[in-house]
Amino acid sequence: MKPLLILFAAAAILLPPDYSAREVQSHGLLFEQWLRDTFFGGYQPENYTQKWDIPAEANPDHGRIPVNPKATKHGTPIGLGDALRQFEIGETFLLIVGFWEQVTPVEKRWTNVQTVTVAPDLWARLWHPITKADLEKLNAVIKDKSLSLENARQRAQAIKSQAPFTKAVIQVNPKIDGSQRRLQCSLRFDDFFSHLASAASSVPQSRPQVFGVPVPAQFESAPRKLSPP
Repeated sequence: MKPLLILFAAAAILLPPDYSAREVQSHGLLFEQWLRDTFFGGYQPENYTQKWDIPAEANPDHGRIPVNPKATKHGTPIGLGDALRQFEIGETFLLIVGFWEQVTPVEKRWTNVQTVTVAPDLWARLWHPITKADLEKLNAVIKDKSLSLENARQRAQAIKSQAPFTKAVIQVNPKIDGSQRRLQCSLRFDDFFSHLASAASSVPQSRPQVFGVPVPAQFESAPRKLSPP
């Protein structure tokens, strides 16, 4: 096995059991683990419902502000998580986003990695003109168990297809199926580069880096298989 693949395989073995409950892709977990081990003293969350993946106290060397690591396929939206939780962010944080491409059926490769500091006023502008009340109204429809899954999807889609949701940069994403009724949010690929990383290029990089340290180039990972709703 290649040395870089060994690195990521070892990281996977060290992931805590709680990871099995997180609905994220394995390469995203490995990217996050690499960030923690390389820059944040091997920090491990106490639980996965905590406010920040990496809190400010675990980041003494890069601003002592909380860190939000994300990974997504190059050119696709960046999943940000729970919409209400993200809306309520009122402090400066680091957003570290790794973009990848599928180069073979079992191999993904990093194409572009960006680290941006997000101030509260900028974050609020990405949500404008959505209010907390707007999100709570939509969330109530999503979680209304008196509605069938199909009816809940239709009503949620009708709400998000109108203002104020259509006017905001951040997109809301109702997740409604047999196992979940959640309101998540995302940031489109082009919007990330135009609003948060405007000084950077979105094209693939020859050697993606975080704080001057190259991200391991590749690791074994098959395309994610999505279960039908």
